[in-house]
Amino acid sequence: MRATGEHTSVVPITRRVAGMGRKAAGKRVFQSHWPEQAVEEGIKSGHAFMGKFRVNAHNRNEAYCTIEGIPVDVLITGVAQNRAVEGDLVAITFEPVAYWTRMKGPNIACNPAIGGDSAVREVSETNGNHGLKNGQTDASCRFVNCSNGQPVLDRMHYHHKNSGFSQAVKCENGHATVAESCEKDLNEGKTEAARALQRICSLVYSNPCKRPIGKVLSVMKKSPRRDTVVGFLAPFSEFPDAEQQKNQMNMQVSKRMNHRAAASSSGLILLLPTDPKFPHMVVSASTLPDSVRKQLEEGDRAKELVAARISEWNEESLYPFAHIIQFLGKVGQVKTHMDAILFENAISDAEFSCESMACLPHNCWKIPQEELEVRKDLRNILTFTIDPPTATDLDDAISIEMLSGGIIRIGVHIADVSYFVHPETALDAEAQIRSTSVYTLQRRISMLPSRLTEDLVSLNPGVDRLAVSIIWDIDPHGNIVSRWIGRSVIFSCCKLSYDLVQDLICSDGTKFRSAPSLQVHGKFEQEDVIKSLSCLYDISKNLKDIRFKSGALSLETAKLMFLFDEGGAPCDSYRYEGNDACFIVEELMLLANMSAAEVISNAFPNCALLRRHPEPNLRKSREFGAFCARNGFELDDSSSGQLHLSLSRMKEKLKDDPVLFDILMFYASKQMQAAEYFCTADLISKRDDWAHYALSVPLYTHFTSPLRRYPDIIVHRALNAVVEAEKMYLKHRRFYTIKNGFNEMINRCFTGLQFSKDAAESKEGCEALSAAANKFKVPSSDNLGEIAVHCNERKWACRRAEEAEQKLYMWVLIKRKEVLVADARVLGLGPKFMSVYVPKLAMERRIHYDEVEGLSIEWLEATGTLVLDACRNRPPQRRGNQVKYRAIEEVAMVVNPSESMFSEEDEETGATEAGCDTAKSVFLSDEAVKAQVAPAVLPLVIQYLSNIPVVLHAIGGEDSAVDIGVRLYMSSYFK
Repeated sequence: MRATGEHTSVVPITRRVAGMGRKAAGKRVFQSHWPEQAVEEGIKSGHAFMGKFRVNAHNRNEAYCTIEGIPVDVLITGVAQNRAVEGDLVAITFEPVAYWTRMKGPNIACNPAIGGDSAVREVSETNGNHGLKNGQTDASCRFVNCSNGQPVLDRMHYHHKNSGFSQAVKCENGHATVAESCEKDLNEGKTEAARALQRICSLVYSNPCKRPIGKVLSVMKKSPRRDTVVGFLAPFSEFPDAEQQKNQMNMQVSKRMNHRAAASSSGLILLLPTDPKFPHMVVSASTLPDSVRKQLEEGDRAKELVAARISEWNEESLYPFAHIIQFLGKVGQVKTHMDAILFENAISDAEFSCESMACLPHNCWKIPQEELEVRKDLRNILTFTIDPPTATDLDDAISIEMLSGGIIRIGVHIADVSYFVHPETALDAEAQIRSTSVYTLQRRISMLPSRLTEDLVSLNPGVDRLAVSIIWDIDPHGNIVSRWIGRSVIFSCCKLSYDLVQDLICSDGTKFRSAPSLQVHGKFEQEDVIKSLSCLYDISKNLKDIRFKSGALSLETAKLMFLFDEGGAPCDSYRYEGNDACFIVEELMLLANMSAAEVISNAFPNCALLRRHPEPNLRKSREFGAFCARNGFELDDSSSGQLHLSLSRMKEKLKDDPVLFDILMFYASKQMQAAEYFCTADLISKRDDWAHYALSVPLYTHFTSPLRRYPDIIVHRALNAVVEAEKMYLKHRRFYTIKNGFNEMINRCFTGLQFSKDAAESKEGCEALSAAANKFKVPSSDNLGEIAVHCNERKWACRRAEEAEQKLYMWVLIKRKEVLVADARVLGLGPKFMSVYVPKLAMERRIHYDEVEGLSIEWLEATGTLVLDACRNRPPQRRGNQVKYRAIEEVAMVVNPSESMFSEEDEETGATEAGCDTAKSVFLSDEAVKAQVAPAVLPLVIQYLSNIPVVLHAIGGEDSAVDIGVRLYMSSYFK
């Protein structure tokens, strides 16, 4: 089927194919979706392009698509979205350049996009048991993205399957040019799709201040988020403009239902999703309980949150039809909203199936003697765990042994989960579906049954445990001189907490030698443990120094933590920063993960599961550079190492202004893309894309937490296969000798420091690797690619849930307090709203001040200055212009000056409390807060990075999503 061209200025848009699909019986709101075959032909011919549909949370009318090879995201608005929802994989086409919109500076989203702090998380996640790009609006705000005729690129071209086209197109003086060396390559021997891609890239570079506009042709793969909608039920009467649409949709329902069912139907009800990225939906009132239906018929919103899925969305319907799955509970209750968060992110806290539990050994299981005989016996080596005090699933342990010549042997021992979780079993299937354990603030939703994670596999002290070990010999300078990898049996002598380790390494340890918290099992004494910790600390410092000299990047900031009362309700929060004990574990776990990645990628270059971290988003990186330049900071972001050095210099320069440095780190984190799992076969021709930007290493994976991450189990199986293949090969070559020591380190051809490519590619080596891969059921490249995609989605869902839970508990705290006074810094200004950063909560929020009764606004574009003042008279209205002014209370908390004045005794009390041990607490007493933050006085002159007082307050919960609102905190005698 061949399409005819209509808009040849970009790519041809077909008339005939766009009208395909079933014929509309009524008035169509949307175009019919293209059939699958037509989409495939359109993609091959360059008429259509694939992309992930992402909705702007601030304005659902705006959505964006990332097209591989196109340097900017494509904007899709209104009916052109054609029934696509957040997360759908869609086929789109481009509108002519004349319709492209002006590229304006984006107002920054209130919540960091997924991956915004991935550099931080990637390091912190190496500690076991520790606790998508969002669309950007093109609305005006004082950020400049386009200068000197240069386009603002949204991203780099890491995934581009036709790599080379967009890179070959350069922009000189605002005009697109093609490098001479590439010109022939671009125009000859390329497919229609490749040439179309090149033409669009040329147009993008020729129009650097315009954003491409597109429209959805078809939904190729529906987002799983269609099945996890949470919202409120409301009558159509709340939205008069929707009544006409309701009547039309009622007619559609009647046509689909038999007459009896239609007669019993009492019409349609609106479902208002709590996620602003989703459109309003409709449900049939006949499917609702009588009590809920009666409440809605009386014109009230239902006081319960519901879980639903999108069941249908045809071209005649403005809203999609939804089906109610369950009622989650009364609104405003923490449990209800937590259940909603889990449902939205498809996180199941159901019990494990009987089939999965049957995969576990019997209750009296002990390590078989034959297993002890084939493993390296490390039970006589000093070994211990370092975890949070409440941790019960201990999946990593550390050992240390002093050798001659100043050599220190360090071991990382990871619970051998793969010994119990076999491929192609019910337990493995369930673990893969869950993919990750979810750590909420008050409970853990495990990836594996608790009997496995807390008993059989957990590296508890005083018992023998099976492990997969990586052991290094390290010289006094921190250089690794040899390495051993294999299956072992270990005996942990004690369980240490981070706080105890911190105290031990900061003192001589004498006061802890008789402390009950340092209980040591086996042949070792407390003094042995204390001495080893000091040595481990020194080694970790060396490893860390070497890592950062090699170009690593750290964006670590304080984390917001919560305290709970006896009833389980949040009572306070505080900012927590990691200590030296944390980085002992982090450095060793990072080293283990890098070693595992090196071994499995060398042995199985086509089917290794690795983890990559792309370079920063180019557009956001340029915004960060502009931010630094505007504020007088020198920034070198040519590499992760140079960026780290630049941030270190800024920190020193801003030691007297830590809030501004927090903002710098906030911006630096926002430019980071999300780290992701991938199968090496998918990027086999792009080895540079395997690298991890933040860690500045060419190879990285996850190996150290198999109790809580499914990818680690896959990596264990691959690593065990390499170890097995090495034994088979060396035995065949008569190099392998059975010894109960480490002398065989010198003969490690696959797992040692030097990988023998000749051995791996020899006939014996290939046969050994193939046989071992079959024995341990290493996934094929196709299956591994699917596993990587699923694990990425589950990891991001887990992250979304954690962030939503944190906001929920902060909402509870603020709601209990009613308001929280705080200082804020202005990040963006415009005539309608400002973006502010609240350092107390490390979050960004917007304050809209347009069309407010009693408030005059003067926006001085030239100087970027905003003047807010009291307005005694309502602004004049033009005839016929019905502007609905908001009350000033929606924008500001205005107090009488006498209300904000306290006695000297009050101020002293507040100052004392603010300076005491609870200074890190977010929720000080009212007196302490108000002694620190004074209200602003009108007229208020605001510029970029101004300090302004604000009040935080809890909004939503009863009839909308929970959120934290921000208002100005002002003083006026005219209150």
